[in-house]
Amino acid sequence: MQYLAINFPPISEVLNWKPILFGGTSIAFNKIAVITLLAALMTLLLFRIAGRQNKLVPTGVQNLVEAAMDFVDNSIIHDSMGPAGAPWAPYLTGLFFFILFSNLFEVIPFFQMPATARMAVPAPLALAVWVTFIVVGVKKQGLRYFRNSVVPSGVPSAVLIILVPIEILSTFFVRPFALAIRLFGNMLAGHLLLITFTVLSEALFVKSVGLVLLPLPFAMLTALTGYEIFVAALQAFIFTTLTAVYIGDSLQAQGAH
Repeated sequence: MQYLAINFPPISEVLNWKPILFGGTSIAFNKIAVITLLAALMTLLLFRIAGRQNKLVPTGVQNLVEAAMDFVDNSIIHDSMGPAGAPWAPYLTGLFFFILFSNLFEVIPFFQMPATARMAVPAPLALAVWVTFIVVGVKKQGLRYFRNSVVPSGVPSAVLIILVPIEILSTFFVRPFALAIRLFGNMLAGHLLLITFTVLSEALFVKSVGLVLLPLPFAMLTALTGYEIFVAALQAFIFTTLTAVYIGDSLQAQGAH
């Protein structure tokens, strides 16, 4: 009986990338850094091209960007922030596209890695959101923002002893942590699934005994690729929506007494 040997790459090869430049220093430049830089450049280039066209009847890239801005405005900003969220449209639209492009590199040949599958990308994004909604809250409400955020109105004092620490933890610690972990975890899980079925397809392809089974993992790989494209867009949408929700909360003195 012929056995099929399948050698999966160690997790270190999946998550650790050799430096391309400045190896051995704190500013080492690796594949994740390249993908992150490309995603940022693609976002800037997209809006630059759309802005230069400036046609009365949009076509091409301008039409794509305007449709995306309408989507972000109607599905994210309007529902999460209301009219007060209009000035945040450029920031939230740019954030959506940057995360989307960072995610989509998972299915681009030769790259095949989402930048957001490394915590070095989601963590700064979540930290930036954290700083943003706190600064907005303080600017809008003054130092009362911190009280308004953790002391709901109409709650008995005895309950506040328990509720306030929970609100502090939820608002100022869980929010950025959950933002980063949600994006990182979903993209890493999808990346590992694609690697698994890619290795299976390759192993079965080179073994004649496995040719009968080849369509099964290959079909799953194809389906997962399509699914990961959907997940890439969904995670960009979720991250942007939660950012809008947090900033919207800071614009309102919800807990004020």
